Amino acid sequence: MEEIILASTSPRRKYLLESIGINFKIIKPNYDENIIDKSFSYKKIETIAERKCDSVIKLIKDNAIIISADTVVIFNNKVMGKPKSFEEAYKMLSTLNNKTHKVVTAICIKDNEKKRKIIKTETSEVSFNLVKERDIKRYIEEYKPYDKAGSYGIQELPQYFIKDIQGEYDNIVGLPTKLLKSMLIEITGGKI
Repeated sequence: MEEIILASTSPRRKYLLESIGINFKIIKPNYDENIIDKSFSYKKIETIAERKCDSVIKLIKDNAIIISADTVVIFNNKVMGKPKSFEEAYKMLSTLNNKTHKVVTAICIKDNEKKRKIIKTETSEVSFNLVKERDIKRYIEEYKPYDKAGSYGIQELPQYFIKDIQGEYDNIVGLPTKLLKSMLIEITGGKI
């Protein structure tokens, strides 16, 4: 079977892929995902996922299956990116406070030998409780969530922040493993 390559350096995606028993290697994608404007559409994040995948395919000579993904936090149909400062993180988390938002991940899988591709998305919903200002500030100070869309990582967020989750939890972490497994089975013809 072809080698599987994860086009991501995210430790969360690496962990999730390992958790479903897949052997793979990592190649960092070379794509600036901030060039697409901030209004949300499924097509935009699918395009980002595919371009990450393509940036890695250019580096590979052998047969391989390449997996890439892009996860975004959506509120009021706008993409909440990664915060650049404490102030931005605080503003984002204050906006999400006591409200429901969506987390959307697009996965692109390509087989560079058979020239096949599959692109699918998973959507989950996260509802936050009403959280005190000091608790939001403490979370940012302690976890420094500057590499995370929407300014938080669900796996490290204090439980009292979360009122409800609808959909796949792994999707909120950064890689919906149930969807990914079904896509790998589809692209390999069940040989995974």
